[in-house]
This record gives sequence, structure tokens and C-alpha cells, in this order.
Amino acid sequence: MDYSIETAPLEELQCDCIIVGVYQDRQLSPSATALNSSTGGFINTIVSRGDLAGKNGETVLINAVPGGTIERILLVGLGENKPLSGKNYKKALLAAVNSLKKTQIKSVVCCLAECDVTDRDMQWKSRHIVEVFNDAAYQFTYTKSDKETEIKIEKISIAATETERTAANFGLLQGKAIAEGMVLTKHLGDLPGNICTPAYLAEQAIELGKKCAGLTVKVLEESDMTALGMGALLSVSRGSRQPAKLITLDYQGGEKNAKPIVLIGKGLTFDAGGISLKQAQGMDEMKYDMCGGATVLGILLAVAQMQLPLNIIGLIPSSENMPDGDANKPGDIVTSMSGKTIEVLNTDAEGRLLLCDTLTYAERYSPEVVIDIATLTGAVGVALGNVAIGLLGNDDILCNELTAAGEIANDNAWRLPLWEEYQELLKSNFADMTNSGGREAGTISAACFLSRFAEKFRWAHLDIAATAWRSGPTKGATGRPVLLLSQYLINRAQNISG
Repeated sequence: MDYSIETAPLEELQCDCIIVGVYQDRQLSPSATALNSSTGGFINTIVSRGDLAGKNGETVLINAVPGGTIERILLVGLGENKPLSGKNYKKALLAAVNSLKKTQIKSVVCCLAECDVTDRDMQWKSRHIVEVFNDAAYQFTYTKSDKETEIKIEKISIAATETERTAANFGLLQGKAIAEGMVLTKHLGDLPGNICTPAYLAEQAIELGKKCAGLTVKVLEESDMTALGMGALLSVSRGSRQPAKLITLDYQGGEKNAKPIVLIGKGLTFDAGGISLKQAQGMDEMKYDMCGGATVLGILLAVAQMQLPLNIIGLIPSSENMPDGDANKPGDIVTSMSGKTIEVLNTDAEGRLLLCDTLTYAERYSPEVVIDIATLTGAVGVALGNVAIGLLGNDDILCNELTAAGEIANDNAWRLPLWEEYQELLKSNFADMTNSGGREAGTISAACFLSRFAEKFRWAHLDIAATAWRSGPTKGATGRPVLLLSQYLINRAQNISG
């Protein structure tokens, strides 16, 4: 889609459809009021029929508009006539774009940025319009013979006043960058495992490095990882015919000597569980086990597009986890890059084996903070459902910053405890630790495992196993937590610039 800011008066606009808001009790938003006047009370006539009560998320599409150059009007319910919460603003936007699917509308003017949103400015509102509309319009067609998408919209203009133009434009630029990062993340997640292999993921990173200024990419092969002593990571790939890759991305947008933010994304391109084989039902969704790695690529694309003044290192350990005569067996003991030994009780707890060696590798960058993103445990869905991302870490300030960023971005995370008592779950009679703490507190024990390799820096862990994709009729990647991490990095950049 093509996005722009429109400051012309409503009566001068030409478009297939204009989106305006209506509050409860037939109260019209400023743009709806203006349109009502220019059409001789037409909107009031429609609202008075009772087809739209003004509840948040309700919509009515008017296909015939008297006079003027606007062909259709979409009325969107906003709820009570008071500032909206960020979530209700998103709900109204999502209802608007979903109601325009399966129509032939190609050009839209959205007037919903005029809505008051609690503690949010014009920059945030315009950015959010782009993010929500682009996300809803995404449709995976790469492996289909019919490439036609459901939504026909080609151009979206965000209505603003002249005094709002600068802030709206800034939000527009951010929104387009973040939306592009979301599309990349979702596209890679939705690709099947026979296409999106570790080598393919590495190729996409290399192409991203060519596209983005300030971004350099290097790929470590299995021989490099063997020389580094990454016994945990390499034990996972032994059962696969696809060689493991450790993809490193280096974005230099900040001061030369500024410590980098390191983002680590689990890049398991397919997870059959290894010898601890998963059940057949739903195993196709294990192509999404690389969504953490896809998130890192999407974030770095967005950061490069926004030209944030930060230094960021992206690390993506990528492999498959397959059953094979050479695969890890329950009871095997592997030695990590740190020298710590791990008893593999469950070969399906492989993500932490990829991540632990990558966390040790991250030490060489002397990081400011390290954040890993991983589809790590099914237990996080039991604890939090598919609403909140699981957040754990060893630094209160970092975890609070991530929580706050999620609230701003409407991409929420919820912190779980990482108390010393939980470390007892990882005791082994034969090695320094086990790779599985059992059924109880599964998300927490997995983070406890990772914490043992993150003792030399400030670290946070985002468990996205329940939020990275949807199942059922709307099956597909969600792109989370690109929004959360983009907001976190924007906040960091703003703190630097003052």
C-alpha cells in the first residue's frame, strides 16, 4: 500500500472511501460533522436509523453519497465521547480495515487520527494507522498459484491539519518502516520448512545486508561453531541433513564506541522434536519455530529504515530438530561453549541449546543489554494464553522498559518470576544441569536455564511460543513482537537524542 498525509479540506478530497468516526448517542466526530454539513445532514439521517449505535468497533459502509467527489463513507463506532484507550483505538482501526476487505475500494482517506487517544500524540496515531492497516492487509500468496489478495486498497491517506503535518509525517515514516519489518517477519514465518531452511534464512539475511545501509552480515558455518566449542548448538543439528548456521547482523547507527544492544532470535526452521518426537497433530506449525529469528530480521530492517542512532547486533542460531541415527538421545550429555555440561532429558527442549551457546557468543560484543526472542515453551500459552508475551530477565530496569514499550505499542508482555528456587528444577546427577525442568513452571525453568549463560550482562527473554502465530481458520504468523521491540528501540533512541 501507498501511505501519505493529507491536509486538504474534506470537501476538496477525491477518493473511493473516507473513514470517519461516530461516538455513542449519535455524536459525530469533527470530520463526520463536516461531511454531514456538506451532504445536507446525510450522515445524521443514516445514524438516526439505528444501524450504528456508536459502540467501539461497529461499522457501516455507505455506498452512495449525494454530491461531491467521495464515493463511499465508512462510519466507525468509537464508543463513549471521551479519549480512547490505545487498545480501543486499535480496535476501531482494525474494524475499519476489515470492513473494507472484499470490496473494490482502492483509495481511502482515514480521518481517525483526529480522535483523542489517552497519552498518545499525532505521531503515534498516524504510525498506528499504518501498522494496523498494513498488518490486516497482509496475505501470504508466495506458494499459491493465484497471487490475488483479498484487499484491493492501493492508497491510504491519513487526514491531518497543517499544524499536525510534521508529527504525522514522522509517524508515517516510522509506521512504514515497522510495517515493512512486520511483513518480512510474517512472510518468513509463513514459509514452509522445505523452503525456509537454515541456509535460506542466512541468504535472506545477506540480502537484507545488501539492502540496508549500515548493516553488515556474516554467517558462521558448522566448522566455525565447532572451533568455538558450541557443542550445545551443534548437538541439535546432528539429526538434520540441513547444516546449522549462526547468522550475525551488525547495524552501526550509533556512536562508534557505544555498546550495542544484542538481539538473539531462535531460528529453528522446523522442529519435529528429535528423538522425543512430537505428536503428528499440529506438527506442521513447527515451521514457526524460527519466528524469533524472523523477528530479528524484521527489527533490523525497521531500524535501518528509521535510521535509529543505535548500535545493534542480531544473532540468529538456525537449525532443524529432526529424528535421526545421529540425533541427540535422551540422557546424552553435551558441553556448551561456556564449558558447562548439559544432560539432555528431552530432545524437544532444543531451543535453549541453540540459545545458550549464542548467549555465550554474545559476550564478545560487550553488550549494553541482551534480549532473546524465542518460541521456547508451550507452557507460556498455558500461563498467559495468546494475549501476552512471556517476559523474564535478570534486570528490573530492562524488563520494565520492555513492559512499558509493549503497552505503548499494543504488543503486551507480562513478566514472570525468575526466583532462585526455580533453579532447583534443573538439577542433574550427571551434568551441571538438565535441559528440561519438567512440566511444572515450564516457561520459568526454561528461562532459568538461559539465565545461567547470561550472568555477564543485563538480559531479558521474550517467550513468544503462544503469540508468534495463530492456529485455526486464520492460521498464520502474527509478526509479534516486532511492534514491542521497535517501540523499545525507538525509546532508546529518543533517550540518546535527548
